[in-house]
Amino acid sequence: MSIDPSVYYAAIPAVLLVGLTKGGMGEALALMGVPLLAMAVPPVQAAAILLPILVVMDGVALWTWRHHNDRTLLKMLLPGALAGIAIGWATSASVPRDALRLIIGVITVLFALRYFYIGWRARHGHVLQAKTHRLLPAALFGTLSGYGSFVAHAGGAPFQVYALPLALPPREYTGAAVRFFAILNFIKLGPYFALGQLDTENLAISATLMPLAIAATAFGGFAVKRMKPDVFYPFMYAMAFIAGLKLAWDGALAFF
Repeated sequence: MSIDPSVYYAAIPAVLLVGLTKGGMGEALALMGVPLLAMAVPPVQAAAILLPILVVMDGVALWTWRHHNDRTLLKMLLPGALAGIAIGWATSASVPRDALRLIIGVITVLFALRYFYIGWRARHGHVLQAKTHRLLPAALFGTLSGYGSFVAHAGGAPFQVYALPLALPPREYTGAAVRFFAILNFIKLGPYFALGQLDTENLAISATLMPLAIAATAFGGFAVKRMKPDVFYPFMYAMAFIAGLKLAWDGALAFF
């Protein structure tokens, strides 16, 4: 089996970006992974190559954040996310993915802009309290996260829309996020096997990229652990804003 070396010109930066995300540095970087790799291979193959790498990255991230978690956040979001994956699997052939990208992207951009507006108001004496867990929003955004993760690799933005306003300690937030997406990616292995995308060639490319993936994930975790809350939250909202713009742009392009 011969692998075109040009694949790695796109795969290496893609894995670096996704690895930093898996370490805890925000969904925006991960959204660049599949499009970068898709410059060298078809998009479905790009996603298939990255999925085993994501699972290994999840293992590194789980170890890095093993002492930090928020179980309540997982309990609130996981049931909806699992339902979202099931809905995505059942309807992936009939639902327009670009429309989903556009909708999620616009919601996320507005959500991030709201945060910065609230921050501006806080500097003028108007302080908004952190939100508490709410069953219906958790079900809605959990389902969107699972569905978006399956059909459009866009699960992070809905997760952030629900979780960031809780204003959890940064390490607990990141530990919960790592566990949440590790569970989703593991569950997604089954459908990808069923689609025949995890073949020998794709797995061989994935295997050669594993050392880089592990290093990038470890570095991302190292950096996030040293961020103070007043740095972490503006950074994460900025990442959510960039992610939303990317999703909205990709979705809108399909209609013009």
